[in-house]
Amino acid sequence: MSARLSLRLARAAAFAAVCVLLGVVAHAVAGGAVAGGTAVLGFAVSMAAGLPIAGRERGLRVILPLLAAVQAVLHVIFSTAHEPDPVQILTGHAHVGGLAPGSGMLLMHCWAVVMTAIWLARGEAALWGLLRRLGARLVRLLLAWPAVPGPRPLTGFAEPAVLRTATLHRGISERGPPLSRAR
Repeated sequence: MSARLSLRLARAAAFAAVCVLLGVVAHAVAGGAVAGGTAVLGFAVSMAAGLPIAGRERGLRVILPLLAAVQAVLHVIFSTAHEPDPVQILTGHAHVGGLAPGSGMLLMHCWAVVMTAIWLARGEAALWGLLRRLGARLVRLLLAWPAVPGPRPLTGFAEPAVLRTATLHRGISERGPPLSRAR
């Protein structure tokens, strides 16, 4: 099943937003700062990476490597976009040219990429499952529609009979303490 351009753009934008948000938050937690222009550049890069694969349902095997590659590119973009200050040098966030992260940063990037890829793959499966169910219901609705234009006869949709009497089967409640047997 292939998606139309509007759905492809929406899915690529969602992928890009998740990538940039993950990168910006992780960068900020590690002590870095991301300027607005750098975040927009990161969004454009992420969108360009996600658009070619947004045409059909993708699983974890496609999403995980793509997300890892995009996060690596975003890490380089965010790290090289500013000069490190002394606090970043002390916290270990600053590194030469943005290419040599410490083992802790690498571990956190890997963990975040794997968790986000699983989350995106599950969302992907849910989205396509919903679209398949909606498509099946639409087909059933269209097949049930009469082929001849004009007013539809209301067969099988007669109004229910008016209730003349309403009897209460259990009008008297038998709740309460049990009757004593020894009187």
